[in-house]
Amino acid sequence: MKQNETKILAVLIAIILVLGAIIILVKGLAFELQYQDCQKIEINIGKEFKRADIRKITNKVLDKQTVIIQPIEVYEDAVSITTTNITEEQKNKLISEINIKYGIEIKAENIQIEEVAHTRGRDILRPYIIIFAITTIIVLGYLMIRYNKLNVLNVLAQSIGIIMLAQILLLCIMAITRMPIGRFTIPFVLITYSLSAYICTAKFEKDMEKSNTNK
Repeated sequence: MKQNETKILAVLIAIILVLGAIIILVKGLAFELQYQDCQKIEINIGKEFKRADIRKITNKVLDKQTVIIQPIEVYEDAVSITTTNITEEQKNKLISEINIKYGIEIKAENIQIEEVAHTRGRDILRPYIIIFAITTIIVLGYLMIRYNKLNVLNVLAQSIGIIMLAQILLLCIMAITRMPIGRFTIPFVLITYSLSAYICTAKFEKDMEKSNTNK
C-alpha cells in the first residue's frame, strides 16, 4: 500500500515539474503589477487627498485595469498612479476628474506618462539569498550531526535534494496556477523551506528507527 502511494506521489510530482517547466518556458512567471512592465503618472494635487477618492476616479477612467495608488512627496500631497497601460486620452480624463474633484487647474500637457521597467525575479530574491544560504548551512550541519550514524554524505545529499525539490515544486505550482510573484512570495518560500526541513527530519528519524531495529 505504501509503495503504491509513493508511486502515485512520484508521478504527481513529475507531472507538476514537467507542466510547470513547460509553462515557464512558454509563458514565463506571473508578477504583481509593481514588478511588471507598466506605466505611471505623478500628479501634484497640492492638498490632502484620500486614496478612496482617487480610486473612484481611476475605476471610472481606467475601467477594470489593476491600479496602484501611492501618495508621494514629503507632505503626501501628490499622487502616483501606476497601471499596465495609460493612453493619452486616459491621462487627460484622469487629470480632468482630479481637477474637478479638488478644485485645481493642472494642465495635462505638463504631466508625462512614465515607463517603468519590470523587476526580475532574481532581484526580488537577492536581499534574502545570504540569509537563506546561512540558514541552509546551519540546517544541513544540524542534520549531519544529528543523524551521523546514517552516513553523513548520504544525509547531506538527501537533505539538499529534498530542500531543492520543494522550492522547484513551489515555483512550478506558482507557474501553473499563475500565482503572481510579489509580496506573498517570500512567506510561501519560507513555509515551503520549513516543510522541507521537517520532511528531512521525519525521514531520517524513520531511517534511524529502522537502523536501530536491525541491530
